[in-house]
Amino acid sequence: MKDCCENDDKKNVKTKHPVKDAKALPKIKKPEHSDEEEDEHDHGHADPHKPQWKQHLGLLIGLLILVCVLVMDYGFGVKLSKWVSLGVNSVAFLLAGWSVLGLAFRKAIRGDIFNEFVLMSVATLGAFYIGEYSEGVAVMVFYSIGEWFQDSAVDRATASIKALLDIRPDEVTVIRDEKAQVVPSAEVKLGEIIQVKAGEKVALDGKLVSDKGSFNTAALTGESRPDSKYKGEAVLAGMINLNTVSEIEVTALFKDSKLSKILEMVQDASARKSQTQLFISKFAKIYTPIVFFLALALALVPYFVVENYVFNDWLYRALVFLVISCPCALVVSIPLGYFGGIGLASKNGILFKGGNFLDVMTKINTIVMDKTGTLTKGVFKVQKVVPEGITEKELVKLAAILEKNSTHPVGQAIIEYAGKEADSGKATAVEEISGHGLRGKVDGKEVLAGNIKLLKKYKVDYPKEVEEIVDTIVVIAINKKYAGYITIADEIKEDASKGIKMMHDLNIRTVMLSGDKQSVVDQVAKKLGIDEAFGDLLPEGKVEKVEALIKEGRHIAFVGDGVNDAPVIALADAGIAMGGLGSDAAIETADIVIQNDQIVKIVLALKIGKLTRNIVWQNIILAMAVKVAVLSLGAFGVANLWEAVIADVGVAFLAILNAIRIQRKHI
Repeated sequence: MKDCCENDDKKNVKTKHPVKDAKALPKIKKPEHSDEEEDEHDHGHADPHKPQWKQHLGLLIGLLILVCVLVMDYGFGVKLSKWVSLGVNSVAFLLAGWSVLGLAFRKAIRGDIFNEFVLMSVATLGAFYIGEYSEGVAVMVFYSIGEWFQDSAVDRATASIKALLDIRPDEVTVIRDEKAQVVPSAEVKLGEIIQVKAGEKVALDGKLVSDKGSFNTAALTGESRPDSKYKGEAVLAGMINLNTVSEIEVTALFKDSKLSKILEMVQDASARKSQTQLFISKFAKIYTPIVFFLALALALVPYFVVENYVFNDWLYRALVFLVISCPCALVVSIPLGYFGGIGLASKNGILFKGGNFLDVMTKINTIVMDKTGTLTKGVFKVQKVVPEGITEKELVKLAAILEKNSTHPVGQAIIEYAGKEADSGKATAVEEISGHGLRGKVDGKEVLAGNIKLLKKYKVDYPKEVEEIVDTIVVIAINKKYAGYITIADEIKEDASKGIKMMHDLNIRTVMLSGDKQSVVDQVAKKLGIDEAFGDLLPEGKVEKVEALIKEGRHIAFVGDGVNDAPVIALADAGIAMGGLGSDAAIETADIVIQNDQIVKIVLALKIGKLTRNIVWQNIILAMAVKVAVLSLGAFGVANLWEAVIADVGVAFLAILNAIRIQRKHI
């Protein structure tokens, strides 16, 4: 057996990995081999640049010899003498199965005898012992062809994930001393200007210095439509510049770019196994030795209970039993199914951090969502400024200078509205009060800017009609005296309503949690048709709401994008981060990342999880049903080696073909 799940000690916990140097990221682990077997096992991996038929030339020659012998025997009635037949079939056997025999020997001398390589070697050598040369060759040939097919299937399954590795340019054009220089991407420093020509890929995260640019974001988001960017807007590594030369100011080192983090997430995903994979791994480790001893008993026990016992007849039955009992259909097709699910998701701009989270998504019955940046665009615009005892210009200026110490979208809207006034002073002693707002000193004045809870906390009196304003509001106090408010409006995402409807079509309960005021939250919930909505929540309030839902027995996926969403993302059964606008903390804490921030992709993630589970269980049922049937026939002497190898390899082929269907699905 390929010990495809030797690393069972890797637990399915939400382990967070520090970002490694992008050039040192590990190779994607294929699901059917341990590291040790990768060094020894040469089915289709000798030279990736060499044609497949050349890598398996010995196997093909062995197959040709087998076909010629069978045609001579059954087609023309020409039977070779015993010794000639032994010699010819031995050549074919060694050509087809040398690597299998070699690996079986190496494993056996280490004490590992309960695996499919030893199993196949014993079965085929046993067939030679009893004189069934052609059948022994056939078992080895078809088994080796099955191995070849399995490796090819795994290569196709990883193709969409490997494609990500090809979208990071190793070199970049950087402007130094007013000259364009080509240097390794890893050597570019923060703040340097890089130049990206039309058709080139962006190597580093940054902000656009040129007035305008158009970029293909398919590698990051799964969406191929052009995305227009304007001066000052973020441009991410992996995007392709579509038209004129663009200049970009670098804001993240090569190893810290979002693309590098995405690559690490996807690579780690292949090593994080689902519960089904872990179960099959443990099952196979128990199942294989039992099969060995049952086959041994089938050959020897009849000596004591059967009249006219013929050793070779019962040995033949035992060999049939060994061949059909090979668990390769299970231990290859199941990891391949999960790997295919991860690949299908990545093609659609969804990153699963492990096969285990594909399983988790099949159980989700409640989706809890943040509002700002998740259901809404998180792009705020100032609508109205209402000062009291101060000029409008002064109110906006003080608020903007203070908000420069925050990354919250509401604060950024005020800064944008203030323009140059935001740079006319500096705030000191700034304190961010989670869920309330900011406090600090500007021009010697103590300024408070936040929600009404902030004014209540510092016992600042304010007009009661302010509480009746529906829109998002920032209230400002100067030296503990109310100074006015600024209203801000956010825009609901275009696909939000469609996404909520699709969730309801799947009988998913929807809940919205937000730190925004209840009136705003109710307005958005009503417009989108969300089942329940809770506003005025601090980060710990969101945690309490999710804990309450968990106590009800709900299986929860939480969708968020901000730093304050990270605790809730970690608490939920499945944490989903919006990767386009989302914070690094939310993305690293999450189990699933939606790269283009679309709500409908959450539904797609649910469907991919269910599709993967269905195909995996189809394979389990198919493989076990056929094996039980043919094992029974073999034990009673009804099935022969030909039927055993056809059943074994045939089931493996069907299971693998079924598994790779996932990659071709259009959901």
